[in-house]
Amino acid sequence: MFTGIVQGTAEVVEIKEAEAFRSHLVRMPRHLCEGLELGASVAHNGVCLTVTDIDGDLVSFDLMRETLRVTNLGGLSVGDRVNVERAARFGDEIGGHAMSGHVMGQAELVELDEAPNNRRLWFLLPQGLERFVFAKGYIGVDGISLTIGELRNDTRGPAFCVDLIPETLARTTLADRRPGDRVNLEIDPQTQAIVETVERVMAARG
Repeated sequence: MFTGIVQGTAEVVEIKEAEAFRSHLVRMPRHLCEGLELGASVAHNGVCLTVTDIDGDLVSFDLMRETLRVTNLGGLSVGDRVNVERAARFGDEIGGHAMSGHVMGQAELVELDEAPNNRRLWFLLPQGLERFVFAKGYIGVDGISLTIGELRNDTRGPAFCVDLIPETLARTTLADRRPGDRVNLEIDPQTQAIVETVERVMAARG
């Protein structure tokens, strides 16, 4: 489990490609390497990945076919940076919201509004996810726990916005995002469970 409170960013320093498979090597922040072991879970842009090798602050991860298909990790190049968070432990403060690290799709950034001390980003919702998104609800964007600001119907479909404070911009890769970029989305699991349960009950009642 993760909390959506990004602990730093990691640079991709090497990528190894295979058929429907990829391994990448990242340079982790030093403070996140303490106690890190093989088999541990680390979220990359909100995607739960397993540590496969450790050499100082250089850590390797494998990306399977489904991960490459559903998430933006398949589009990374050497030199790119990803948001990273180690798995939460019992007793840790949950500053964001509970996240599984299972990305459900990607959203395209379509509009960026700047203000003196914050930034508003508008994203197009992937088809089928709009029923899980509510104003003031939680959403995971590239592994960051954020509150949905507003919803609207864009010319290309439903869209939502999030507002970023300077701390979020300083700690994550969202400061570098520009219109046309794609981010990973994880819907709040509690919202998803409630919506799908109500849909099943209503369908059963005809």
